Amino acid sequence: MSGRIPLRKRLLVRLLIAAGLIAVCSVAATAWLAVETTTRALREEQGQVLADDMDVLARLSGYAATHSDWKGVERTVRELSARTGRRVALTTPDRTTIADSAPRGTSLPLSAAATVDPLRTDTYSERGAQLGGTDPRVVGPYRLTAAERAKLDTLARTRKNCFARYGIDTSLTRMPSGRPVLTPADGAADPTYVPEGCADGRLGTPTPTEDKALEALQEQAGGCLTRVGLPEDIPLALGVDLTGVSSRAPALGPGFAKSGDGKAWRAARECLEDARRAQLDPYVAPAAELFLGDGGDTPAVRFDMSPANKAKVVGAAGLVLAVTVAVTAVVATRLVRPLRALTAAAQQPPDRHVRVPVTTRDETGILAAAFNELTERRERLEAQRKAMVSDIAHELRSPLTNIRGWLEVTRDGVVEPDPALLASLHDEALVLQRVIDDLRDLADADAGTLRLHPEPVRCDELLDQVAAAHRVAADAAGVTLRTALEGTPWLDADPVRMRQALGNLVSNALRHTPADGTVTLAARRDGDDVLLEVTDTGAGIAPDDLPHVFDRFWRAEKSRSRRTGGSGLGLPIVRHLVVAHGGTADATSEPGAGSVFTLRLPQPTRQDDPPGRASAQGAEAGQGTA
Repeated sequence: MSGRIPLRKRLLVRLLIAAGLIAVCSVAATAWLAVETTTRALREEQGQVLADDMDVLARLSGYAATHSDWKGVERTVRELSARTGRRVALTTPDRTTIADSAPRGTSLPLSAAATVDPLRTDTYSERGAQLGGTDPRVVGPYRLTAAERAKLDTLARTRKNCFARYGIDTSLTRMPSGRPVLTPADGAADPTYVPEGCADGRLGTPTPTEDKALEALQEQAGGCLTRVGLPEDIPLALGVDLTGVSSRAPALGPGFAKSGDGKAWRAARECLEDARRAQLDPYVAPAAELFLGDGGDTPAVRFDMSPANKAKVVGAAGLVLAVTVAVTAVVATRLVRPLRALTAAAQQPPDRHVRVPVTTRDETGILAAAFNELTERRERLEAQRKAMVSDIAHELRSPLTNIRGWLEVTRDGVVEPDPALLASLHDEALVLQRVIDDLRDLADADAGTLRLHPEPVRCDELLDQVAAAHRVAADAAGVTLRTALEGTPWLDADPVRMRQALGNLVSNALRHTPADGTVTLAARRDGDDVLLEVTDTGAGIAPDDLPHVFDRFWRAEKSRSRRTGGSGLGLPIVRHLVVAHGGTADATSEPGAGSVFTLRLPQPTRQDDPPGRASAQGAEAGQGTA
C-alpha cells in the first residue's frame, strides 16, 4: 500500500513540509517583529533622551540667566539627574567641576554635551518662542520695580477690559522682567490686532527703569557704532510686544531700519548685540560645560543591522529550521510507524483477526487499542453470528422434523390422524411461530423499527394482568405466583410490550422454579425511576453464566435439551423492549437461592397519578362514599 502512495501525498512528507513552512514563517515573523520593536524602541529612547537633554540644558540655562554665579546649582543638578536617570555634570571651560550628580572621583565623558551660556544660546530652544542669541530670561537692569509692575498691571487690566468690549477674550501673562502682556485666550484671533479704541500707547511705553537701561545700552554701543562708521545716536526701541509673541529685547528704531541700507543695518545690529551682552554679563553666571551620560566612557550600544548581524540572523534561522525539520522527522516517523502497522493489519483477511501491538499511551496507542477492541468485537460478533445460525437451525429443525415425521407416517397410513396427533402437530407449529415471532421482534429492535405506543400505565394493573395470564401455568407447575406493590407507581409505556417483557420473565422463572417454589412480581419507586422485579426461588444462575443471560440463544442447559422449553430468545427480547422504553434490564442471582430480574424504567415527570386518572379516581371514591 505505502509503495503506491505518491511521495508528495505521504504523511511523513506532508508533516515535514508543514513543519518547514511553519518554522520559516515563525523565524521570519520573529525576526521582523524583533527588528521593528528594537528600531521603534531605539527611536523612542533616542527621542526621549534628546528631549531630556534639551530640558536639562533649558533648566540650567534658566538658572544661569537668573543668577550671577553657580552657587546653589548642586540641588538643581541632582533633581535633574533623579528625574532623567542620567548623570548631569557642570564644569568650567577647563573642566573644573562646578556640580556633579555622580560620586566624587567619577571620570567625565569624553566630550561635553553642550555649553551653558545664557548670553549665547544657539542650541537653546524654548517652546513657542523664536530666540536670538540671548536667553529671554536674562533680565538684568531691565527688571521693573514693584511700583512699575503695579502701574503696568493696572494699565493691562484696563486694556483687557477694552478688548472684551470689542469681543476679544484675552489672558494676562507676565514677561521675565515683570512687564504684563495680553494674549488671545482662544488662540484664534490675530495676536497683533489691537482695536483702535484700545490703542492708547500707554501700556507699551518704556518705564523709567527701562529708559535708564536703554540709555546705558546706547552709550555702551556708541564706540562700536563709531568704529563701523555709524552715528552714535542711532535710535533704539525696547521691542515691547503687548501680544507676547515677538522678542522683548532692545532693537534698532523703526526709522533707522527704513533709511539705512542692509549692510549698515547688519553692522548696527551686531554692535547692539555685543553691547547688550556686555550690559547683561554681570547679571548672569559664567559659561559652563554640560556633561551628560551614565558615568562611563563607553558609548551606549545601538542596534546595527550590519552584514555580520544579518549573517547571525540567517544562521539562527537556518539552525532553527534544521532543528525543526529534524525533530519533526523523528516525531513523524514514530507517528507513521504505528499507522503503517494498523494499515497492514487492516489489509489482512477478516478471518485472521490480526491485532497490533500497543507501544504508546498517546492518541496513536489509543487508536491501536481501539483497533484491537474492534477486532475482538468483530471476532466475537462473527462467532455469535455462526452460533446464531446454528441455533436458529437447531430451533427450527426439531419442530420441523416432528411435523414432517408425523405427516409422513400419517400419509403412509401407519398412524390415523386423530385429535391427539393434530394437537401435537399444532403445538409444534406454535413453537415454530413463537421462534419466528421472536426473531422478527429482535430484527425490528436491531433495525430501530420496533414500534411503541406509550400511554399512562398503572403498575398494579400491569402486574395483575401478567399474573392472571400465567396463573394456570403456575398452578400446573405447583409454583406460587404473587404480586407485591409499594405505593402506586405509574409508567409512560406501551402496555402490550411491557406485558410481553414481564411475561417472558415470568415464563422463564416458572420453568426454573421447582414445585412449592414462589415467583414474585413486584413494583416500586427508586428515586426518579420505577423498578419492576421478577423474583424466583429456583436453583439460581452460576456466576460465570450470569453475564450471558441476555445473549441470544443462550441457555444454562448446556445439553440444549428442550425439556425445559424456551428458545433462548425471550430474555434478549426483554432487554430490547426495556431499552426501547429508555430503561435497563439487569439480573442478579445466588446459586441455590433463586434469581432476581430487574427492569428499571424512567418515571413520568409527575410523580403521582396523572391528572385525568386522579380526578376519575376521586370521583369514583366520592360516589362510593356516597
